[in-house]
Amino acid sequence: MDVVHLNQKQLAARWNISEASLERWRSVGIGPKFLKLCGRVLYRQIDIEAYEESCLQISTSQSAVVAHGQTN
Repeated sequence: MDVVHLNQKQLAARWNISEASLERWRSVGIGPKFLKLCGRVLYRQIDIEAYEESCLQISTSQSAVVAHGQTN
């Protein structure tokens, strides 16, 4: 089984967000797990899909903050 990786630019395009958002998320410890190899940031497809799964909601009354593991 091949492991598929996306770089920051590819993930930003997939989610239609800025690369700066991904950088900010990494600095505060949110978002999908990532690899940093030789100065390059990579995201494994499996970790991206796991993070997307964790963001699924069934109603608008659910707290997105709690869904992402950030509690006050």
